[in-house]
Amino acid sequence: MLPIHEALPALTQALREHDSAVLVAPPGAGKTTVTPLTLLAEPWVGGGQILMLEPRRLAARAAASRIAKSLGEAVGQTVGYSVRLDSKVSAATRIEVVTEGLFTRRILADPGIEGVAAVLFDEFHERSLDADIGLAFARDSQQLLRPDLKLLVMSATLDSARVSRLLGDAPVIESQGKMFEVATRYLGGDVAMRLEEQMVRAIRLALSEETGSLLAFLPGQGEILRVAEWLRERGVAGDVDIAPLYGALDPREQDLAIAPAGAGRRKVVLATDIAQTSLTIEGVRVIIDSGVARVPRFDPASGLTRLQTVRVSLASANQRRGRAGRTEPGVCYRLWDEPQTRSLAAFDRPEILDTDLSRLALDLAAWGVREAKGLAFLDRPPSGAFAEARNLLTRITALDDDGALTPHGRAMAALPLAPMLAHMVLMAAASGQAGRGALIAALLTERGLGARDVNLTHRLAAFQADRSPRAHEARGLAARWAAQMPRARPGQAPLSDGLILANAFPERIAKARPGAGEFQLANGRGCFVDPADSIAREAWIAVAQLGGGAGRDRILMAAPLELADVRTAFAAQITTEDRLTTVAGKVRARRIARLGRLVLDDRAIDSPDPAMIAQGLMSQVLETGLAAIPFGETAIDLRARVTFLKARHIDDWPDLSDNALLTTLSDWLAPLLVGQSSLALLRDHDLEAALRAHLDWSQQQALE
Repeated sequence: MLPIHEALPALTQALREHDSAVLVAPPGAGKTTVTPLTLLAEPWVGGGQILMLEPRRLAARAAASRIAKSLGEAVGQTVGYSVRLDSKVSAATRIEVVTEGLFTRRILADPGIEGVAAVLFDEFHERSLDADIGLAFARDSQQLLRPDLKLLVMSATLDSARVSRLLGDAPVIESQGKMFEVATRYLGGDVAMRLEEQMVRAIRLALSEETGSLLAFLPGQGEILRVAEWLRERGVAGDVDIAPLYGALDPREQDLAIAPAGAGRRKVVLATDIAQTSLTIEGVRVIIDSGVARVPRFDPASGLTRLQTVRVSLASANQRRGRAGRTEPGVCYRLWDEPQTRSLAAFDRPEILDTDLSRLALDLAAWGVREAKGLAFLDRPPSGAFAEARNLLTRITALDDDGALTPHGRAMAALPLAPMLAHMVLMAAASGQAGRGALIAALLTERGLGARDVNLTHRLAAFQADRSPRAHEARGLAARWAAQMPRARPGQAPLSDGLILANAFPERIAKARPGAGEFQLANGRGCFVDPADSIAREAWIAVAQLGGGAGRDRILMAAPLELADVRTAFAAQITTEDRLTTVAGKVRARRIARLGRLVLDDRAIDSPDPAMIAQGLMSQVLETGLAAIPFGETAIDLRARVTFLKARHIDDWPDLSDNALLTTLSDWLAPLLVGQSSLALLRDHDLEAALRAHLDWSQQQALE
């Protein structure tokens, strides 16, 4: 009997009496496998379906497989799953495991989620944006449309009191569980050594000290592949299999990685935090934790989302450690010093606080509300980031001026894509290229497809030629997106790959600058590509993906772009400015056209406004003083005579000092500048006449 069974009576009673509940159970307690089956037998379910949400596709497929196996059935009968690129359900399916993002699309399409008796939010502590949106919408549906709908939030590590209050003081049921003892060994960190090197050393140590299979947590795919390569190069025992496990891996390879090791063999699974929750890898009793994870962080200043390597929270560290004690006593090696554990944040930072909120703003508009206020969000979206997201959607006509969804926005919301990618596909469809736009969207969302060429067009060719099951499924998904698109507008010219891409990321339009492979983005940031790459020879490009950097980013994927296309497609966003320059004393006017921080055009104005030139000459005098004015002998003599008389307090003579004349330039000098291009062209007798105008008739007579 699994530990969760002790908590089931309290849980079933709670959901009979309340519309919501919170279940807290440690790793290995059995909550993911046992809870949905137990609830399925409850009278309130009737003939309805139970949806269980998982944060990742791998977790959804694995959970469905384990539940189905416990019934002695194949997946797709009583228990099925639906994830992006893959689905196994039938008319007989009563428990459907779905990813959080897919649930959001489903409830937006059917706010009453008819036929669903309960929604279970598994591993809610990960606090993805999709989980927060899904819970907010499900709670709103429950209160307004479906009072019979049951909601259950489940996690191993969760601030249960906050979630309970969010759900109207829902009862909290805790399963103490029964984990096997896990010994913790701190190996310390070495700042002088690469993380991969430290991990290789720790894995070799663990293989020599312990029995059983091993699960090592690394931040990303790059580190995983390097550790796998170094382990093979340096040699491990002949009975040890090395199995990478990350999101971009083909699902069949993922399934092989989490399968038990063969008879008489051991396995080293090298994983991202994809393996942190909802997975049981049989035979694993040793964990090696790097203590870091790679998470997306949105930078509002640049409009870019970058992956940052951060320290894990204490909750995550305990989740990872707990995987060693699921089936037998285990060991957890940590690549840091014990005192550092006390400095870890208690919980993972919610994605809603650090991400691009355009998807949230679009989904809220599709739900029929303008802001998150009034919905059950555990953390409110930051007001500044949310306002900027709404402004973005307004600029691309997804929202009208009142914040309501437009027909274009409604079409965007129907696509399971980030808003700007959905906008890109729709713009491509308008020019008759729905299929091409959808393929680009699939390539950008399904990492690892299309090889590694920087040029998007080359990457698309490789993607279309790829005969792997994952590539085939991704192309099928793109075809379904394209089939949803409206008909092309008549008379529209086809778009280049670069222009299709620029519709998704206008802030990533880039212009070459001095230095091979050097570019500047429209948002002002610098970026670069290998000088030997063909993209480096382009004058203009649209950038699809960037690798993070402190001051500039590496271009990972881009497409050539024509300046003429930029001018046409983004005419509404191009600003012009007339600027004056001085060359050899002559003022010249130039007209500068910009897209963001990029100069599209800088040319001389053939017939500039005379008043603008005059103002430029005036500014020149104000900057350098009266010495810039070519006063001749007559004008100088006049100033000297008037100044002599004023100094002796003879009558009320005007002030012709430098300071006085500078403050009244617009009165006496401006009329002389009309039609002039240089101060040097001013004539002495005109200047003398302008100065003499300061004197009345009697003063002029007295002066003579």
